[in-house]
Amino acid sequence: MASKHLLAAVALIVAFAALPAAAEEVVVKTLNSGPGGMMVFDPAFVKLKPGDSIKFVPTDKGHNVETIKGMAPDGADYVKTTVGQEAVVTFDKEGVYGFKCSPHYMMGMVALVVVGDKRDNLEAAKAVTHSKLAQKRFDPLFAQAQ
Repeated sequence: MASKHLLAAVALIVAFAALPAAAEEVVVKTLNSGPGGMMVFDPAFVKLKPGDSIKFVPTDKGHNVETIKGMAPDGADYVKTTVGQEAVVTFDKEGVYGFKCSPHYMMGMVALVVVGDKRDNLEAAKAVTHSKLAQKRFDPLFAQAQ
């Protein structure tokens, strides 16, 4: 009798181990002031697995999230959220994604997301030109993406 229970327990463990890991959701806040100064994403660098998502939370109102042209893998969906509205974005394509807060981009409000292990578009993303403040914030984020 005990061996039946042991076999059933082992079968359950094996079955659960074979299931794919559940996708994760990372919260990124948009802030007027936070780590790194004024007008920031917190965190500004996020590493995900394909299928994971980010919940962008406008902790301080007046912010949105928008894909920076030239800073997303080929075929990735373009993202543009409504100012002041929370949004969840799921990332299925591997690569490097650059985001900005449209109203505060000139003030350097940017974020970098790396999905999976492929970084085929990293050099193209690094080649995009930005305002001086945005570039200053992207430099350490790109260093983390290497």
